[in-house]
Amino acid sequence: MKLVFELTRSGRGMSVLPGCDVPEYELDACWLHAEPPALPEVAEVDLDRHYRALSKEAFGVCDGFYPLGSCTMKYNPRVNEEAASLPGFVQLHPLQPESTVQGALEVLHTAGKLLGEITGMDAVTLQPAAGAHGEFTGVLLIKAYHEAAGDTARTKIIVPDSAHGTNPATATMVGFTTVNVPSNEEGGVDLDALRAAVGPDTAGLMLTNPNTLGIFDPNIEEITRIVHEAGGLCYYDGANLNPIMGIVRPGDMGFDCVHLNLHKTFSTPHGGGGPGAAAVGCKDFLAPFLPGPLVEQEGDSYRFVQPAQSIGRVKAFYGNFGVIVRALAYVLALGREGIPEAARMAVVNANYLMKRLEGAYHMAYPRPCMHEFVIDVGPLKEETGVSALDVAKRLLDFGIHPPTMYFPLIVHEALMVEPTETESRETLDAAADIFLRVYEEAREDGERLHGAPFTKRIGRPDETAAARNPLVRWMPGDE
Repeated sequence: MKLVFELTRSGRGMSVLPGCDVPEYELDACWLHAEPPALPEVAEVDLDRHYRALSKEAFGVCDGFYPLGSCTMKYNPRVNEEAASLPGFVQLHPLQPESTVQGALEVLHTAGKLLGEITGMDAVTLQPAAGAHGEFTGVLLIKAYHEAAGDTARTKIIVPDSAHGTNPATATMVGFTTVNVPSNEEGGVDLDALRAAVGPDTAGLMLTNPNTLGIFDPNIEEITRIVHEAGGLCYYDGANLNPIMGIVRPGDMGFDCVHLNLHKTFSTPHGGGGPGAAAVGCKDFLAPFLPGPLVEQEGDSYRFVQPAQSIGRVKAFYGNFGVIVRALAYVLALGREGIPEAARMAVVNANYLMKRLEGAYHMAYPRPCMHEFVIDVGPLKEETGVSALDVAKRLLDFGIHPPTMYFPLIVHEALMVEPTETESRETLDAAADIFLRVYEEAREDGERLHGAPFTKRIGRPDETAAARNPLVRWMPGDE
């Protein structure tokens, strides 16, 4: 399809604004471009059709099955959108006096309180803008705690090899050195390796549980005990909270702080670069270091307070407020019974789909999983030459989004599948049939699958060239 710039016709426009009825203000020339910006000149109907056509090229959770492992691309209830669109929320200004935004402050206070109950944490900040930003905030709390205690020798953060890639990056950004510990044969943390890794230089542990293999570590309490006995703190990456919310709490496992991806577990829209939000919770002893301001209830009203030893703001103002409203609407709608029910269904759906596929595809860890499972396409590649990428590309032809590819890194030909709790058995059966059809195609004519997808506008772009020489700007005359 054409770019909107290619639809331009000189002099065509769609402005229906009345003439200016106030004196025009002439900006100083130093603030002006030498030439007017090269904006498209199109009619309103053309612009509307252009963006409608673009929307049809996109694929989201409302278009079909979207089993993107680790990312929890779950359905976003429409009522959440209605709540976030209420005029009293969307017309707020962050600099309004506290007395004029009591409803918004109540939203922040209530959301923090409920998320703290779900995670077993005593205090919560809603400032961070996304998951990795939440990690950064949590590890800053750990650093501030050790510095306040004068324990500056603690310079290392322990990260399992099945962790999200953002974990070691976060530790490095905060100024720590990352120590990697391997997984055992069951996919959990190797306890002997962990014991060997901890010491007086251990600042903390960053752990995702269930991990990126979809496995709940049966030794989780022993893991946090080992780190605590060494003097370190335990940070919980909440990216995979969806299968355990309302059933077991990170705080009860021994974790000292946690971040939650509101755009994963709590159903706010996810993808396309945003919006995102990350609540960060902590135990009482870390609460003085939280970024401020926090919302405190005083009688029937709410006010901002600044933690005594705050690490300072991590984002302008108070977080992505609309995302927080959506998350609160979701929590209130499901309630105490609905939240664990959603978690149980996420586990049921993942295990059902895994069972449908395990007779053909090789499972990296053939055991009951939590919310996601990892297919190892390695054996199929050895037999037919068909890789995880080939399988993923072929799935596109059948109208479903591929799973996450080549992650976690400890499974070299990985497809990580997460169906989420909102998919019906009929949808899962249809998806399983497509996966199995692709498997049979690989065995019958593996060479053909190297050309998939066959029905999409874009087939196999040169990914190396795109990464090294990205074209992100169109100019007249470009092909």
